[in-house]
Order: sequence, then structure tokens, then C-alpha cells
Amino acid sequence: MVRDDGKRNFALREQEGSETSVFSGNTPRQAALKAARRIEPADSEDDADRRTLRLREKGTDKVHVYEGWAWEEEPPENSPDWLEDQDTITEANVSKQGIKHLDEE
Repeated sequence: MVRDDGKRNFALREQEGSETSVFSGNTPRQAALKAARRIEPADSEDDADRRTLRLREKGTDKVHVYEGWAWEEEPPENSPDWLEDQDTITEANVSKQGIKHLDEE
């Protein structure tokens, strides 16, 4: 279901089928990136553990499946003032694995 502001809600599904968090975004990838930033970050992107993220689009039976990983790095030099106090920031990336439907899980 699309909200008035154009964003959609996606529920993070755990292995046992429970939904623990809701992320919003204009696209499923945007919501998956938000979910991936909650993964325990590694010291570098190469060392990051990859985890499967299943996001059910609210109001549908579609489950978007992503592989996600997170890592820490120094903030860029052109970062905003409020970020200057941070020694590291969490970066994340995702790779789409496909779409499933609830009856297929």
C-alpha cells in the first residue's frame, strides 16, 4: 500500500515468520538499506557478515528478499557539522535475491 507521501511500508520478517520491525521507503531497496544498517557492523566491507533480509510489503503478499551487510568507516571530509563528533559511521549495502510470495515461504 502506498501512503499519501508515496512511501511504502515493509515489515522485516524473521526466520520463524514473526515481523519485528517496519521500515518505510519509496522502493523496497531503500527499506532494505535501512534494515541492513541495523546489522552488527564489521571493521570493513570485506569482513562484513552477509545476512538474508526478508521484507514483506504491507498490504500485499510479496516478500522482497535481499542479502545485506554493514561495516564501519570514517565519515567523509565533506560531512555535515553534526557528524563531526562521530569517529565512525555505519555504512550498508544490499543485493536483491528475488521476490517470493507468502504462500511460497
